[in-house]
Amino acid sequence: MTQYLGGSDEERRSIIERRFAGEMNMSNKDVMAAFAIDPHYDPYSIPLDKVDPSHPSLFLHGTHWDHLKRLREEDPVHYHEESMFGPYWSVTKYEDIMHVDSNHQVFSSLAKKGGIGLGGVPDREDEYQLPMFIQEDPPKHDQQRQVVTPMFTPRNLSELEPLIRERAAAILDNLPRNEEFNWVRHVSVELTAQMLATLFDVPQEDRLKLIDWSDTIQNLADPDEFETPDEGFQKLFECLAYFQAYYEERKKQPPKFDLISMLAHDESTNDMDPQELLGNVMLLIVGGNDTTRNSISGGVLALNENPDQYEKLMQNPGLIPKMVPEIIRWQSPVAHMARTALEDCELGGKQIRKNDRVCMWYISGNRDEDAIENANEFIIDRKNPRQHTAFGYGIHRCVGNRLAEMQLRVIWEEIMKRFSKVEVTGEPVGLASSFIHGIRELPVTLRD
Repeated sequence: MTQYLGGSDEERRSIIERRFAGEMNMSNKDVMAAFAIDPHYDPYSIPLDKVDPSHPSLFLHGTHWDHLKRLREEDPVHYHEESMFGPYWSVTKYEDIMHVDSNHQVFSSLAKKGGIGLGGVPDREDEYQLPMFIQEDPPKHDQQRQVVTPMFTPRNLSELEPLIRERAAAILDNLPRNEEFNWVRHVSVELTAQMLATLFDVPQEDRLKLIDWSDTIQNLADPDEFETPDEGFQKLFECLAYFQAYYEERKKQPPKFDLISMLAHDESTNDMDPQELLGNVMLLIVGGNDTTRNSISGGVLALNENPDQYEKLMQNPGLIPKMVPEIIRWQSPVAHMARTALEDCELGGKQIRKNDRVCMWYISGNRDEDAIENANEFIIDRKNPRQHTAFGYGIHRCVGNRLAEMQLRVIWEEIMKRFSKVEVTGEPVGLASSFIHGIRELPVTLRD
């Protein structure tokens, strides 16, 4: 018995082999057809070895939760022999995730080993390989990460806060009242885009290009966006041309306090080849976009789905600082991170072999009742709201986590000054991705 409704076993096996051979011209429609599933099937109705939470359709339809729940309950370290991303281990419990994330000596993020996402191709050497510091191990990871870390120090964030507040206020003041609009596009994307343009010191009129390139990364395998992944990469090469010009220009200028200048003037990043430059730029764009953007949208949705918590917030806006990490835990904008075992080891009583792919389901660890009290409840005054896996752990913990929290805090402080409620008045549209847990559309109406 299988959950796949699409092609034959031979067709799926062929696609996996071609993907791991690095073929980028596979039709996205053919891949999705071969691995087609009913996203609403009951994961408890099939054998455990057929449960696979990685299919993008599950996240698009919001039906991934029970797949992860069953694995947490019955097999927290679970081997998937067959998936559209090839074989891998699912790690679904909080403590096991923390163990993998904090042991980079055993579990590698290296791109040449497969990188940080399911579907990564080991030993790939072509123009579609995008080296970036999150897909490096020490010492290179540490050296390159340190280049951009000064942007996210508490002192610099405190200096950025007035600008964020000014922009958040302007965005909110220009929204329509008492008529439906897409919160994602008009608020979440807009605030994120403006701040990204500031961090890179590129013109504000180019800000939506940054979002478009970020979306391209997430949509490379989406047949509704691109016929093949190669088609999506052609758009990313436009991003490379854009930032290559700024990179070379800033090498000739005195150092400035922006991300491109930082990369251009540090000895560990001032001689990157085009692929590595594109990889690190995309890392910073996606990292600066997806957590903040999807948490801003996810918070509105969570409060509407939990009206008692919205009422609690309206009665006490002082809860916003505690609510912010709870929103991030609840949304879990990065659904998973993957690693590759560098040696034989044991995890959760299972034998992991050298070169096995291991997937940490952050989104599942954040619903683990054994680690987080009432983990399946949204509680805006939670006692220990920062106990979550959403930012990762160890050397790869999100470098911009405090900036993401600050933007979310500021936007909610400004929301509460203006509106009695941001009411969800239409059906949300999710993102077809098991990597980024995103919201593409959120129809809302503002109530005075």
